[in-house]
Amino acid sequence: MIIRASLIAAATLLASGCASTSSPVLGGGNISYGDSKAVELVTNEFGSTDLQTIAESMTRSLAQSGVLQGRPVIQVYDVKNKTSEYIDTREITTSIKTQLMKSGTARFASDNTDMQSQVDQLKLQNQSGLYKNSTIAKTGNMVAAQYRLEGSISSIVKRSSDYKDVFYKFSLQLIDVESGLAEWMDEKEIRKTTER
Repeated sequence: MIIRASLIAAATLLASGCASTSSPVLGGGNISYGDSKAVELVTNEFGSTDLQTIAESMTRSLAQSGVLQGRPVIQVYDVKNKTSEYIDTREITTSIKTQLMKSGTARFASDNTDMQSQVDQLKLQNQSGLYKNSTIAKTGNMVAAQYRLEGSISSIVKRSSDYKDVFYKFSLQLIDVESGLAEWMDEKEIRKTTER
């Protein structure tokens, strides 16, 4: 009994000792962590705040539209970048997908860029002879999408000797695959002005 109590006390001391030590910081210098939700105004080019604003606005609008009854399957297409900047539009749609998935509002089929990976995996499992038959994913069982989600982002840039004004317009639409009808559509506009 005394030995058991001593072991428990020793374990508690070790656990509390480990909990109080902090991880060392490597590097340092002028680098620091910031709030990922803070408004970012480093330049008037497309930034993290714009991405978050668009994704949250579109997710809210689509979720509240009433179109997504019964958690339909959606296939997401790449958003067309019609701006003169490099914008990773896939990150916008990934944020929208993530928020809709977390809310339980929709399910997503392999999108147009990931479809080849899905096909390759099915071929590997079914044709290579490497896998146990009882564990192989059968072909012909993929769930087809009821809707496709697609959109675009464009910008208008105006400059003068004193100002630079950038106007972004993000448009997104949900199209019924069978009928070809647009069931939902929305857009988000962002204006950023810099005084020189």
